[in-house]
Amino acid sequence: MVDVKVPSVGESISEVTIASWLKKDGDMVKLDEAICSIESDKATLEISAPKAGRLKILIQEGETVAIGVKIADVDESASAPATPAAKTESKSTSGDKNFPSPAASKILAEKGVAASGVQGSGKDGRITKADAMGASASSQAAEPSDLKSLAKQTMSSSFSRETRREKMSGLRKTIASRLVTAKNTTAMLTTFNEMDMSAVMEIRKKYKEAFKEKHGVGLGFMSFFTKACTAALKQFPAVNGMIDGTDLIYHNYADIGVAVSTPRGLVVPVIRNAESMGLAQIESKIIELATRAKEGKLSIDEMQNGTFTITNGGTFGSMLSTPIINIPQSAILGMHNIVERPVAINGQVVIRPIMYLALSYDHRIIDGRESVSFLKAVKEMLEDPSRLLLDL
Repeated sequence: MVDVKVPSVGESISEVTIASWLKKDGDMVKLDEAICSIESDKATLEISAPKAGRLKILIQEGETVAIGVKIADVDESASAPATPAAKTESKSTSGDKNFPSPAASKILAEKGVAASGVQGSGKDGRITKADAMGASASSQAAEPSDLKSLAKQTMSSSFSRETRREKMSGLRKTIASRLVTAKNTTAMLTTFNEMDMSAVMEIRKKYKEAFKEKHGVGLGFMSFFTKACTAALKQFPAVNGMIDGTDLIYHNYADIGVAVSTPRGLVVPVIRNAESMGLAQIESKIIELATRAKEGKLSIDEMQNGTFTITNGGTFGSMLSTPIINIPQSAILGMHNIVERPVAINGQVVIRPIMYLALSYDHRIIDGRESVSFLKAVKEMLEDPSRLLLDL
C-alpha cells in the first residue's frame, strides 16, 4: 500500500477540505493521474496518484483534514483486468476534441450532461473542469420538435418555494472575510473618470492580425491598462504602496494582480514585474493565469504579494462600480463596459466609445491629489498611447 497524503499547499495553510473525489473507491488509477480535488481557504488543487494501482478512499468528500493526513491508499499489487473492448473505446475517445478530463467527466456524469454537447476550452478542445461546472442539461442541443415542451418545462420548474442550503467553501469564506476586513480596516474612497477608448480600439483594429501572427496571442484591453498602470505607478508610488503597522512600504516594482472570476469564486493571480513586460508578454501571462485559475491549478504563491490590482467588471456588462481594495494593497482600478456616448469635442457633439474608470484607494496612505492624478495619468496615456512610448 502507498499512502496518499494531503500535501503542503502554502505556508499559512494548516488544513484543507476534500472537495471531490475524481475516482471511486476501488477504481484502478494510473501514476500521476488526478484522483482528488482539495480546497483550501485560498485555492482549489488536485492530488495525483503517487503510484499505479487500486484506490482505497479513507476520507470522504466534504470532510476537513490537516496537512499531512492520509486520505487514501493505493494498492500497487492490484492489477486491472484485461478488457480489450475498454482499451478500444479508450483509444477511440482519446482523440475526441470533446474528451473530458477525469474531473470534468465526474461532474458531467453527476449532472447527467453528455460530453458531446459541451464546448471544451482546454488544449485541442478538451473539456476542462471549469467547462463541466458551467455546463447544464438544459444547454444540450434540442430538436425543433422538443423546443416547445422544453420551454414549458423550464417555465414550470424555474421557481418554487423550496430552499437549498450548502456549506460555504473555504475559498468563499476567505473572500468574504477579506472583503469585510478591507471595508472595516481601511479609509476606502473611490474616485472616477471617463476615458475615450477610440485610440486603443483603433490600434487593436489596425494591428490585431499582425500582433497575433507574430506573438501567438490576441491583443486585448488588459495589456494596455496594465502597461498604463505600471507607468502611472512610477509617477505616484503611494498608489503602489501599503501600510504595515506604523510603517509605509513603497515598491520599486509593479506586481499587478488581475481579478479572475472562476466557478468557485474570485481569485487574483499576480503578474510579477509587469513594469518590465511588453504587451505580448502581458497578454500571454494573463491568458496562462486565467486559464489555470478556472481549472483550479494556481499555486498559492501565484496569488500572493501583489502591489496593485485591476478588475474588469465590463466583461459582465458593468457600467460603474466601486471595487473593494485587495488588502494589504492600497488601491484597485476598476474597468467597465464600453458604450458609445455623445461627448463634446472642440465645441462639437460627437459619438465616442467611452469607458468609466474607478480607482478605490486607502486614504490613509494615498491623498486625493495622488489618486485623482494617478487616474488622470492612466486616462491620458490610453487616450494618447504615444505617451507610453515617450514615457510622458
